[in-house]
Amino acid sequence: MFKHNNQVSPRTKFKRAIAFVTAFQILSFALLPSASIVAAEASSKLVAQGETTTTTKSTKSAAASPTKESLGLVAESAILMEASTGQIIVNINSEVALPPASMTKMMTEYIVMEKVKNGELAWEDNVSTKKNAALTQGSRVFLAENDTHTVRDLYIAMAIASANDAAVALAEHIAGTEQDFVKLMNDTAKRLDMKTAYFVNATGLEQRDMPEEFRPGGEHETVMSAIDVAKLVRAIVQDHPEFSQFTTIQKKKFRERDKTEMDNLNWMLEANKNVTNFKRYAYPGVDGMKTGFTDAAQYTFAGTAKRDNMRLITVVMGTKSKEARFTETAKLMDYGFNNLEVKQAVASKQVVPDKEVAPIKKGVSTDVRAVTEKDVSFVVDKGAAFDEKTLTNEVKLIPEDQLVAPIKNGQKVGTVTYTFKGKTGEQKQTVNLIASEDVEKGSWWRLFFRAIKNFFVDLFKSIGDLF
Repeated sequence: MFKHNNQVSPRTKFKRAIAFVTAFQILSFALLPSASIVAAEASSKLVAQGETTTTTKSTKSAAASPTKESLGLVAESAILMEASTGQIIVNINSEVALPPASMTKMMTEYIVMEKVKNGELAWEDNVSTKKNAALTQGSRVFLAENDTHTVRDLYIAMAIASANDAAVALAEHIAGTEQDFVKLMNDTAKRLDMKTAYFVNATGLEQRDMPEEFRPGGEHETVMSAIDVAKLVRAIVQDHPEFSQFTTIQKKKFRERDKTEMDNLNWMLEANKNVTNFKRYAYPGVDGMKTGFTDAAQYTFAGTAKRDNMRLITVVMGTKSKEARFTETAKLMDYGFNNLEVKQAVASKQVVPDKEVAPIKKGVSTDVRAVTEKDVSFVVDKGAAFDEKTLTNEVKLIPEDQLVAPIKNGQKVGTVTYTFKGKTGEQKQTVNLIASEDVEKGSWWRLFFRAIKNFFVDLFKSIGDLF
């Protein structure tokens, strides 16, 4: 026979009685925590260890990304990247490894600036020219063996006039030989996540154009993809913002006795707007970066321009003339500046909704307020706004057993990855979540009472589960 739904079986009544008797006995003999501590602990929010959350998935933008045809671009390979986010806006065969010509010298430039920054080299250090540099052909400042020039003068000759002999002289000064410097170039490329880059010299010359006794041999030549070139430019502008002190020099004599000046080969410099021969190529905001030409590479150019809070990086490879590398670059920059902007999605020191705290162990409190370490920005269509459909987040907190008090203000407690989906595709930015305050280690007495409180919370939960 079936019992009525409201009836309680004798077995259930017996289990309830045993549970209540047990609870009463424990309550009678246990030392209860003070009311103030219990109240404070009970009010704390509970956050699961290592909990991850993702908000509503965003939808793809209906607008199509720009193409080679829509831009009217004439180049074998090209890329448009926003510098602060690394977002790729235009991608035309950018993963294909191609000869970069003198864009190679940007790696030599980067390493020189790294050495200066680290105190291993000084701009006023004297560099003595060795045989290899003196024999190097192509674009050059006609260094003779045992000539002495400063790092600064050689760097400027390399950066604005693409002087091959200056690049080799710097390479040999830093590493002893050009080939030892090449090892440093390739190691640096790996560190910068340049997946296709491979260097055989400091200049970008083909092996056949190097001094014969200093050729590395083998069948390899220097190659880089457009995306790797863009990564290198980004590393320069982010790690060494002083780059523009050199790359914006329009003219300079290498030696005081020289009758002519070195001309900057970058015709797009904004300052060229008043130069008759170059003003039609001058582009607002351009302050770098590097041209190149060899028979194999044809005409190449890596450019960068900044307007307001957005810096664009462009690379064109395999164009057919000096002029074309600049006109094709202008098409990329026009698209970026006319259609896009960098917009802040999340400010620094902000909490993530529903993930305001991170749990900690053995602290005065059981959790700490978690905030973003820095702001988060994305490349968006001009005038676009962020909403729950286009902007989502995923939080990963450090497990509670690894966050043990004392906790310091600014200490990392997790990460949050924001995902934005718009016209330029899916963009992700990951920033640290940090503690917004110090949390001291709890006293033995406090931790003891907390343990008792947790014991009773678990007990009564277990009792509740019986019914």
